[in-house]
Amino acid sequence: MRSIKTIHVISAHAEGEVGDVIVGGVQPPPGETLWDQRSFIAQDQTLRNFVLNEPRGGVFRHVNLLVPPKHPEADAAFIIMEPEDTPPMSGSNSICVSTVLLDGGIIPMQEPETYMTLEAPGGLVRVRAECRDGKAQRINVQNLPSFADKIAVPLEVPGVGTLTVDTAYGGDSFVVVDAAALGIEIVENEARDIARMGVAITNAANEQLGFAHPENPDWNHISFCAFCGPLETTETGLTGKSAVAIQPGKVDRSPTGTAVSARMALMAAKGQMTAGQTFDAVSIIGSHFTGRIVAETRVGDRPAITPEISGRGWITGIHQHMLDPDDPWPQGYRLSDTWGV
Repeated sequence: MRSIKTIHVISAHAEGEVGDVIVGGVQPPPGETLWDQRSFIAQDQTLRNFVLNEPRGGVFRHVNLLVPPKHPEADAAFIIMEPEDTPPMSGSNSICVSTVLLDGGIIPMQEPETYMTLEAPGGLVRVRAECRDGKAQRINVQNLPSFADKIAVPLEVPGVGTLTVDTAYGGDSFVVVDAAALGIEIVENEARDIARMGVAITNAANEQLGFAHPENPDWNHISFCAFCGPLETTETGLTGKSAVAIQPGKVDRSPTGTAVSARMALMAAKGQMTAGQTFDAVSIIGSHFTGRIVAETRVGDRPAITPEISGRGWITGIHQHMLDPDDPWPQGYRLSDTWGV
C-alpha cells in the first residue's frame, strides 16, 4: 500500500452521534492559543476536507483533533470539526473525546471516577468520568457558560411563515423553535423534514436576528436550529425531546449537549428551571443526555448559567486514513444528494 499521508483515528459515538478522534499523524496547527489553532483549521480547510469530505468522511461525521493543551490546567485539548463549522465547543464531541482518552489509554483511568480538564477552543471544560471494569461508563461535562439571547421574537421564514423563536448560546449558538407549532413530531421518519426546515430557519435567523457573543467577537452567527418538544415534569426536574438540524442538512442523532445547555439557559431565563433540578433530554432516536444547572454566572453583561451535561460514549473502531499519491481527489468531494437539502 502506498500513502503520502496517514492519519490515525479512533472512532466513537456519543448517544448515537459520531465523533471520531484523530490521535496521530497530524501536526498541531500554528497558533498561540487554541482558538488561533481552531481558526487556522477553519480557514485553511485542508485537514477538514481530508477527513470530512467523501470518500473518507460524510455529512454524518464529526472529527476531533487532539492537540497539546495551551492552558496550564488542561490535561488535553481538542479542536472540533463539524460538517460546516469549527465550533467553540460540542457536548457530544467532548463525550467522544473523553471516552477515547480513557478507553484508549491515553489518559490513565481511575475507578470509580476519573477527573480531567479538557481545553476546547471556547474554553476549559471539566470532566468527571464514571468508570468501571476498564470502561468509561458515563461522561459528565461541565460546559461553557450558557445564556439566553433573544426570547419570543418573530422570524419570517420563506416557505414556512412567521415563527416565534428564541436564540441562545450553549457552547454554540442556536435558534430554538417549538416543534409542535410547526406540525413537527420528533420521530425518526421526520428527520428529512427537520433537516430541510432547520437549515431554512437557521439561514433566516442569521439574516434577520443575528448573534454576537459578548466575549468572543469571532463567534457572530447562529449555527443550529433546535426543534423542541413539550416539557414534562419528572421527580427530579423536567424532560423533553428535541432534534437539532446541523448545516448543511442533517439531524443530530444525540440530544446535542450544546443544545441541552442552551435550552436550560432559556428555561432558567423563563423561570422554568432552577439549580438543583435535572433535565432529561431525549433525542430523535431515543437516546438521552442529562442536563443540570451547576451555578448562575455571567457572560459579559448577560446573566448566564454553568451547565453540566452527561451521556455515554462508545468506541466503534480504529482507522488509518491514507492518501495514495495518484488519487485524483486528494481533498475529497461533496455532492448535493447528501451535502445539501
